[in-house]
Amino acid sequence: MGKVRVAVVGTGYLGRFHAQKYWRMPEVELIGVVDIDRKRATSAARRYRTKAYTSYPEIFDKVDAVSIVVPTQFHYQVAKDFLQQGVDILLEKPITTSLSQAEELIKIAKERDLIFQVGHLERFNTSVIAMRQLLTQPRFIESQRLTPFPQRGIDVDVVLDLMIHDIDIILSIVDSRIKRVEAVGLPILTDKVDIANAWIRFENGCVANINASRVSQNRTRKIRIFQPDAYIFLDYHLPKLSVYRKNVKGKQGRSPSVRKENIELERKEPLEEELKSFIDSVLTRRAPLVSGMEGKRALEVALRIIRKL
Repeated sequence: MGKVRVAVVGTGYLGRFHAQKYWRMPEVELIGVVDIDRKRATSAARRYRTKAYTSYPEIFDKVDAVSIVVPTQFHYQVAKDFLQQGVDILLEKPITTSLSQAEELIKIAKERDLIFQVGHLERFNTSVIAMRQLLTQPRFIESQRLTPFPQRGIDVDVVLDLMIHDIDIILSIVDSRIKRVEAVGLPILTDKVDIANAWIRFENGCVANINASRVSQNRTRKIRIFQPDAYIFLDYHLPKLSVYRKNVKGKQGRSPSVRKENIELERKEPLEEELKSFIDSVLTRRAPLVSGMEGKRALEVALRIIRKL
């Protein structure tokens, strides 16, 4: 295969970043951008020197792969249409609005041997990758994802908008089935839940306490992980990763002390890494890091939390 012919469907806030990253990749030919808003599509096309479309069926025979960055309510239909045309897809999170829709997309992709990646961006954050190397046996996890009101992404509640990022990360690091879920939340500025807290107990005894809000004054993205040998703290924003360990070599008669180690982090842009990984999967036919099945698993837990709300 020569250059991968790619298009971006949806040129809102995030879709424009997808187009920008693809435009800069030497192994990609950005053949176009699609948006029902002609003015928005034209603006993005002009900026990234490609062609604008207002109807995605126009590009079925022109692409090898697409990023689908449309409102969540349209994920299922747009993704299904491209998969049925034999096109590899990167579908932004959440995968769909229902488990049955997710299962159907996964089935189509499997039957046609297509790449189906879900856009759980934090998996490609170098600080998360570094954190995973420190994990042994997580026992208690606390995450906070708070942001001022975004004016976008409000077609779904805060669980599917923000909390699902942390749900996906936690599911990827706790090797256990879920035993129990409790949750509380309420709408503040929209008719959907804008602030929520979820408490998850796993069968292996690990507990996760997840907080998400889109009505905060400040932006916060942090996760704390406690395990028998260490306490790990990650601030996604700075980014900063620290590990605290018990100092067992303290002097006789003194109380045990704790030593702190700051982990050196490699600076890479998560979206760029995510899209590079997707294109690598398209070229090599290797399974994506975040498959449709993993997207479905995160959605399943998110919907379980929503039912508790």
